[in-house]
Amino acid sequence: MATDIERSLENLKLERDAIVLYDRLSEIERDRRRAAAFRMIARNERRHAEIWATRLREQGAVVPPPGAPRLRIRAILLLARAFGTRAVSDLVRALEGDEEATYGEQGDSPDLEAIAADERKHAEIWRQLDRGAPGSTAADEGDGQGPAAETEAETAKEITSRERWHRAGQSGTLRAVIFGVSDGLVSNTSLVMGVSGASADPHLIFLTGVAGLFAGSFSMAAGEYVSMQSQRELFERQIALEREELRMVPEEEEAELAALYRAKGFTADEAKRIAHRLFRDPDAALDTLIREELGLDPEELGNPWRAAGGSFVAFAIGAAVPVVPYLFGGGGLVFATSIGISLLAMFAVGVGVSLLTGRSALFSGVRQVAIGVAAAAVTYVVGRIVGVSIG
Repeated sequence: MATDIERSLENLKLERDAIVLYDRLSEIERDRRRAAAFRMIARNERRHAEIWATRLREQGAVVPPPGAPRLRIRAILLLARAFGTRAVSDLVRALEGDEEATYGEQGDSPDLEAIAADERKHAEIWRQLDRGAPGSTAADEGDGQGPAAETEAETAKEITSRERWHRAGQSGTLRAVIFGVSDGLVSNTSLVMGVSGASADPHLIFLTGVAGLFAGSFSMAAGEYVSMQSQRELFERQIALEREELRMVPEEEEAELAALYRAKGFTADEAKRIAHRLFRDPDAALDTLIREELGLDPEELGNPWRAAGGSFVAFAIGAAVPVVPYLFGGGGLVFATSIGISLLAMFAVGVGVSLLTGRSALFSGVRQVAIGVAAAAVTYVVGRIVGVSIG
């Protein structure tokens, strides 16, 4: 019984955090359609919270008053206020996916299955909003049941792409920024510590740090550009081939699409009817084939220049941290300051990673610091050995 009560309390906390999240997002968002969708989702979350509150009462437990949302929610809202709700799309979709997984691990009761299905739907609604799909603002009026249900049904009709939630955000900007900063911070801290172990000359340390900053930033940018451009060209080639096949042998392509739908569980007649209806519009047929057969989203092939620029800036920000103290000279105090702010920055990066992974902020921060300390310690020792042997 105690375990059931604890689990219900944890679930209630999850849903209350989600209520705060979507209520605040609806207040931040200026687009009426997006704000209406957020309010509709918030109503769903209130319904979920009431399920767990009722279950707690049935178990004879006291339903606690709402508390402050967890750090992950507060961080998402802070980013949303600063950069808008679109900037946190990947984080919220990942949050919905984590909640779906949490409920999936708790069994297969009707309540759990219904809530998990809602979480999947919420992630898909985010995807549709970010793609700019036309929507209704019916949720702007009323207090809940009728308008909410209508809006939910209308939103569901918009969802034509069936990628799973866990594919969302694979090219997310925030993800790239966090890991770019992490790379720059760890690699340049290690470089600066290695040179510090070999020489106490602050000018040499500073010059090495700056060189490492620019070399690493350009290397990251070039690598990201080549990687994404190559991937984009490959995807564009696949799409071009699919377009040509559709033009040359439309009957075969229609049969392939029908086969895909049969594999998804439709009957032969249903699959054939769906495919035939889609093929009335060549553009819709091509879009569906690209998504279903190739597993691609033609609107999310990636921008290599944007990726390269983001990688350059992110790496440079991280790499600058251990170098900045050496602008003010050298000596033991500057060395200690460089280590100190680098460790703080590593912990902050770890906390940022926890926003993506859902792990404890303390755990992620300490893990990031441990990795950075290990790398810096090894290079410092190597620098000391090389410095002594050369000296």
